[in-house]
Amino acid sequence: MRIFRLLKILSVASRYGLDSMVLELEPSGRLARLANALQFWRDLSQPRAVRLRLALENLGPIFVKFGQVLSTRRDLLPADIADELARLQDRVPPFRSELALKEIEKAYGKPASEVFTEFDATPVASASIAQVHFARLPNGTDVAVKILRPNMRGVIEHDLALMDAAAMLLEKVWADGKRLKPREVVAEFAKYLRDELDLMREAANCSQLRRNFEGSELLIVPEVFWDWCTPTVMVMERMYGTPISRIEALREQGIDLERLSMAGVEIFFTQVFRDGFFHADMHPGNIFVHPDGRYIALDFGIVGTLTDTDKNYLAQNFLAFFRRDYKRVAEAHIESGWAPANTRVDEFEAAIRAVCEPIFDRPLRDISFGKVLLRLFQTSRRFNVEIQPQLVMLQKTLLNIEGLGRQLDPDLDLWKTAKPFLERWMSEQLGWRGVMKGMQQEAPQWARTLPQLPRLVHQALARPPKDDLAPQLAQLVAAQQQQNRWLLVIALLLALIAAALYL
Repeated sequence: MRIFRLLKILSVASRYGLDSMVLELEPSGRLARLANALQFWRDLSQPRAVRLRLALENLGPIFVKFGQVLSTRRDLLPADIADELARLQDRVPPFRSELALKEIEKAYGKPASEVFTEFDATPVASASIAQVHFARLPNGTDVAVKILRPNMRGVIEHDLALMDAAAMLLEKVWADGKRLKPREVVAEFAKYLRDELDLMREAANCSQLRRNFEGSELLIVPEVFWDWCTPTVMVMERMYGTPISRIEALREQGIDLERLSMAGVEIFFTQVFRDGFFHADMHPGNIFVHPDGRYIALDFGIVGTLTDTDKNYLAQNFLAFFRRDYKRVAEAHIESGWAPANTRVDEFEAAIRAVCEPIFDRPLRDISFGKVLLRLFQTSRRFNVEIQPQLVMLQKTLLNIEGLGRQLDPDLDLWKTAKPFLERWMSEQLGWRGVMKGMQQEAPQWARTLPQLPRLVHQALARPPKDDLAPQLAQLVAAQQQQNRWLLVIALLLALIAAALYL
């Protein structure tokens, strides 16, 4: 089967001249000219970006989804190709209703009529991985039932193997291949795609996001009904709202679009910096608006996660950008290891300033984040900055937020909206609140360690000196010094509190 799939891919690539596009990466360009001469019968009059988009659409939904992800990698693609791939739409015809009913019976061991009191065999939404039907549970609850497309895993594994081979070829023929890590991009895409094949994982993502925003005045996340969830079928609360792309309908309902746009920015930064867990597929098709003005999130197959280290450096970068402290941006890149240690801070700072300074004090409608990101990536190439694969989904989500902001309120000042949130977050992490939080988290460890320190020090000093004990002793001394510093901090805080109470 894989050989037939490969033959189809090669046929489509040849028809749209993709082979020439790859061979053009070879410095001399001779191979590309030879390929075009040998296949003179092809019509290559359309721009290369258009031909690439048409080829991906012809190859099917997995390649379309990959093109959508690639469109966010403006470090990896020229601007014309990135812009064209951003136009890719995941328009996939639904599979037949009888197949959906068979998948339900396979999942539950009984027909849909015995699982649901009502089941609408006509799908309400269809995508590359699954489609959605409306139904009603025996207790009368209206639900949305997401059903995985039959026999998807084999097709996806074949296509992923071929994508990996193509990425490996790019690393060989492209001068920037090793730095921009196309194979890691494919691997990251493969991980998210495989995750989407397990609807239990998507249900868990939905449940986590709902818990993170429980009681929120900004975002509604549907409830998951676990008793009806399986790896191929997910059942969740049916949500009622208006697609966020229907701007006129929202205005007619009296929705404050300016407030809605600002709420979208706050939701994004809350997910990223408070939770380190964010919805990474926030395009308009996955966002509804409740009649009370809150966002409704749908489709949780793709989420992103960030470590505390990632969050810290990202916050420092964002905040430094908003304060126009370009030196701090350059230093944060070097400290995090994203830029080489021998990078000259003054040169990196000047390059970042040239990119970012023109965009400040301007409304969102006058700023193209695509162009800003492109110039930043060109700067990163000059300074050998390594693109972090774990941040690809974050970048994609940020571009989605830009698109939503433009639709709702072209005058939105993204910087003004985001800066107070980031300053508050940094204060909570690095200010006195952060110190108190760290003390609370470490208190159980101190309670176990502090009483043992005198005995451990005595045992270490009583042993005969050996070379192999030196590292352990050094670690023990360092631990004692760390504990002493924390005790000093505690004493100072207690003194300040006492002084405040006395005054």
